[in-house]
Amino acid sequence: MAEAEGEVVDEVVLDQPRGILSTLFYRKSKGKPNGKKPVAAVVEEKKQYLEPDCTKVRVVDFDLKELVVLPPEIDLNEWLASNTTTFFNLINLQYSTVSEFCTGDTCPVMSACNTTYFWYDEKGKKTKCTAPQYVDFVMSSVQKLVTDEDIFPTKYGKEFPNAFDSLVKKICRYLFHVLAHIYWSHYKETVAMDLHGHLNTLYTHFIVFIREFNLMDPKETSIMDDLTEALCTPLPPTPQNHVTER
Repeated sequence: MAEAEGEVVDEVVLDQPRGILSTLFYRKSKGKPNGKKPVAAVVEEKKQYLEPDCTKVRVVDFDLKELVVLPPEIDLNEWLASNTTTFFNLINLQYSTVSEFCTGDTCPVMSACNTTYFWYDEKGKKTKCTAPQYVDFVMSSVQKLVTDEDIFPTKYGKEFPNAFDSLVKKICRYLFHVLAHIYWSHYKETVAMDLHGHLNTLYTHFIVFIREFNLMDPKETSIMDDLTEALCTPLPPTPQNHVTER
């Protein structure tokens, strides 16, 4: 549902965050909302992350689909839980590399492309927050879920809840928002630190995973379709020099 031109409301609800990860993984923004109308993100004519010199940079050169296919001997929920937890940790770590550049001043709203995301607490209260606040909400809420034995059980014989699939979908949706924001607002810093290969590989792996198990509606990821197409297209084989014996 759109509320204003160029803005899309995010209506997924998770528990109210407790700020757990802000001190463990990244610095919390010192910027505070100043009551002024947020400045709309400037759309560059050419997105740097789509340039061939950037999209071809990866840290692996094999088909990531092989990593997400459910092994025949593994329970589906176990596989979803394991991968979701891993993606949470990796995306949290990736964001931590640019967190000092993501402040209330540089990112007054949580945005990606022409989309602005709003946070809804467990009471349904809508909050238009800064990007670092939104990410803190996401990471704190997801941390609470993945460490809850009643939701992500680790002990033998413990059953997954009936709503586990829907919770995984909510988590993936939020993690996608964080990845999209990194590309949209902090890609230059990522390139400067020579970490764009890690980001590209992580994004590709994540997209292949959510597609394999239908964890997100294609409409929810459509804002990054151009990047998805660029990264999920197999790279051409690397030419090899063959020595001919005489």
